[in-house]
Amino acid sequence: MLYVLVIVAVVLALIGIVGAVVPGIAGTPFSFLALLALSFVDGIDYSTRFLVIMGVVGAIVFALDYVVPVWGTKKFGGSKSGVRGSTIGLFVGLLITLFFPIGFIAVLLGPFIGAYLGEKSAGTADHLAWRSAFGSFVGFLFGTGIKIIYACVCIYFIVKDLISII
Repeated sequence: MLYVLVIVAVVLALIGIVGAVVPGIAGTPFSFLALLALSFVDGIDYSTRFLVIMGVVGAIVFALDYVVPVWGTKKFGGSKSGVRGSTIGLFVGLLITLFFPIGFIAVLLGPFIGAYLGEKSAGTADHLAWRSAFGSFVGFLFGTGIKIIYACVCIYFIVKDLISII
C-alpha cells in the first residue's frame, strides 16, 4: 500500500505542477491532493493544522486564479465594461475548454479578448481598450505565478518527506 500511495502522490503532484502552467487543468487541487495522499503513508505525519492551512491556501490560490485577471483589467485602467468583458471572456474560455482541446489558448485569450471587446463596446479608444486587455493578461500571468509557487511548495514537502522515509 505504501508504494501505491507514494505513486499516487507523485502523479498528483506532477499533474498539479502541469496544471499550474496549463489553463484548463485545475493544478492547485491536485497539488493539495498529493499532500493529502502522502499523509496516509506510514512515517509521514502531517498535522491536521498543516493540512487545513495548505487546503485553505490552496482554495484561496484557486479562487484568485479566476479573480486576478479581472483585477488586472481594473488596475490597468479598464472600465466596468472591460471588467465585465474580461469576466465573460474568462467564462467563455472555461466553457470552450470543456468541449474543445484548445483549453490553454481559450483560457488565455478569453479574458484578454473579453476585456478588449467590453471596452470597445463602451466606446473606449482603441489604445485604452488594448491597455485594459493587457491588464487582463498581466493578471493571468500573476495567477499562473501564484499557482506555480503553491505547486512548488507542495512538491517541496512531498520530496522532503519522501526522502525522510527512504
